[in-house]
Formats: sequence, structure tokens, C-alpha cells
Amino acid sequence: MIILGIDPGIASCGWAVIETVKNEKLKVKNCGVIKTPSSETLGKRLVIISLELEKIIQEFKPVAAAVEEIFFAKNVKTAITVSQARGAIVLTCAKMGLEICEFTPLQVKQALTGYGQADKSQVGFMVKNILKLKVLPKDDNTVDALAIGICSAHSYKNL
Repeated sequence: MIILGIDPGIASCGWAVIETVKNEKLKVKNCGVIKTPSSETLGKRLVIISLELEKIIQEFKPVAAAVEEIFFAKNVKTAITVSQARGAIVLTCAKMGLEICEFTPLQVKQALTGYGQADKSQVGFMVKNILKLKVLPKDDNTVDALAIGICSAHSYKNL
């Protein structure tokens, strides 16, 4: 099974394509980040995210997309903008026929580390070990997308 993990964002949207293989092992097919220029309008930035996701979906043919739910921090304006990006992401994945799974940051942390309040370094350590990576991607959004993909893969009973 191929899963697309997505860490929503308007400026930087992390993505990771993970494949489940025999014996419940996970393999990274590819990962990266979709960046949008701050000089563009919100609508144009959403279009960029949608078009780039379509290309990723067409290339890797995932059957499911795992999308992180919004964590509402103190900055409401940022949360609203990220929510709009998340809406475009969910719509794009649904239009492309993917099953959509949603996970809170707490669920992702708990699935990877066993502790819902784990910090980024603990999550990164587990991502690196679970996927047997030599080094983690430099972009935190990409690492988060890998973590979301792992969480989703572990939630499926028939790997």
C-alpha cells in the first residue's frame, strides 16, 4: 500500500510517499516540500499546492492520504490560513480518489513515540529509526509528513 503523508502549510507544505512492504516494513519512495512565494495571492498559493499535489499523486499513485489536523496555537490568523491550505489539500486528494485519513499532532506523536507530548527531536529520532534513514530531511515539514505517513501506515490493520 502506498500512502501520501501531508503536513499542511501555506508557505511550506511537507509531503512524503511511504510504501508498506512485507513484514510490516515501511519504505520511503520520495518526500519533499511544496513551497509557495509569499508575494503571491492566497488563491494562487492554494493553486500551486493543489497542482503540485496532483503531480505527486499521479507519479506515485498512493491509495490514501494522511493529513495532519490543525493545531490551534495563539496566532489565529496563521491557523486560518493553514486551514485554507488544508482545505485545498483535502479537496485535491478527494478529487484524485484517495482515501483520506486525518490525525492530530498528539495522535502522530503518540503513534511514533508512545508519548503525546514528544518534542520534534524525539519524533525525528523515531522517523529516522522506523524508516531506517541515514539522515533526516532538512525541512521540518518533510519530517512531519513522514511521521504522519508512518502514523497512517500503522493504523491500517492489513499491512
